[in-house]
Amino acid sequence: MKDNNKHIYIVSIIILAFMFFVFGFVSWVNAILIPYFKIACELNNFQAYFVTFAFYIAYFVMSVPGGILLKKVGFKSGIMYGFFALALGALLFIPAAFTRTYGIFLIGLYIMGTGLAILQTAANPYVTIIGPIEKAVQRMSIMGVCNKFAGIISPLIFATFTLKATDNELFAALPMMDEISKNIALDELIRRVILPYSILSGIMVFVGLFIRFSVLPEIDTENETEGIAASHAGKRNVFQFPYLVLGAIALFLHVGSQVIAIDTIIGYAGSMGLDLIEAKAFPSYTLTATIIGYIVGILCIPHFINQTNALRICTLTGLILSLCVLFVPNEIGFGNHTIKISICFLFLLGLPNALIYAGIWPLAIRNLGRFTKTGSSILIMGLSGNAILPLIYGKLADTAGVKEAYWVLIPCFVYLVFYSFHGHKITSWKNKKEIYG
Repeated sequence: MKDNNKHIYIVSIIILAFMFFVFGFVSWVNAILIPYFKIACELNNFQAYFVTFAFYIAYFVMSVPGGILLKKVGFKSGIMYGFFALALGALLFIPAAFTRTYGIFLIGLYIMGTGLAILQTAANPYVTIIGPIEKAVQRMSIMGVCNKFAGIISPLIFATFTLKATDNELFAALPMMDEISKNIALDELIRRVILPYSILSGIMVFVGLFIRFSVLPEIDTENETEGIAASHAGKRNVFQFPYLVLGAIALFLHVGSQVIAIDTIIGYAGSMGLDLIEAKAFPSYTLTATIIGYIVGILCIPHFINQTNALRICTLTGLILSLCVLFVPNEIGFGNHTIKISICFLFLLGLPNALIYAGIWPLAIRNLGRFTKTGSSILIMGLSGNAILPLIYGKLADTAGVKEAYWVLIPCFVYLVFYSFHGHKITSWKNKKEIYG
């Protein structure tokens, strides 16, 4: 029986790792969708970053309904419905591409974000609860490696389907074309998304059905131990857990700052004279640094450092690197171009960002008992930071400059430092604290 439980545990980890791979594949492709739509749909920076807004605002709107769905139908059926939503959103790219209508693309992205909101509401508690809590960061790090590896390859696969070696000449010629010729060229460009997103839709349907009938166990978050039940006496809702609410804010700021470091890097490179073809791999550099950070976490936590201290180190490092992005003036050679060395600090932000999400989640969701599903929904709502902060960056980029817009990172990391040192300890809004980690 013990061997059977171990087998189910291992298979469950593999299934969850695959799910996180899918999350990364679908979401990190936004890094190249933004400049791609900016060209094909003739957008400015602010308009282009509605890609991330439409995708991630669904996390805010749909996380609580997603939690209710999971409570009603169970985790596995909820996961299946989440994958079906991904498939439907991907299918909408077909009419959007045929009409070159940015609004339909955004609706498709919103529906895909809805699917991911449901999936993440289910998957994150699985990873946290399925094994010892003190090793939750290890498991989260494994999931993160899968997520970010998918993020490395998804923009490159998208570029393989949608970009040609001759597109440099096309992009340069667009401003000089007459309206009819330009529309024909842009229609051809945007319709290249039809094939990859049609394939993606079919795969999502298959994966949803596969997981629904897999050995992935249902998890019980409704029953509480006597100790946890006693500590919850008098608590009627999740908002009475300050460390959860403050953790949701921390996730909001973390994921927003993380997506800025990845999804804006092609645009930042463009300000230095690099075009989309030359800069298409830049998000992969940041994601590679993130994978290295995850591997360090897997090897070191909890054997050499506990997950709370790792979170503290990472938030401080992120703050320092963000300041370097803004204030280091040096330049280096890159091919036929000279680029600002500050872009290298954006790459390096992937290192500390790797363990911040993994560090916040177990601190914020610990000991919630029967409030776990709702608490998970609240934390997933925090992922809407991916929707809001890139828009703020885009507006600042249009008005102050693409480099100066990175000032948005500073208050994010200041708050993350606060949560890692103090915020996660607060268990009562009346300033009663417990020491944790």
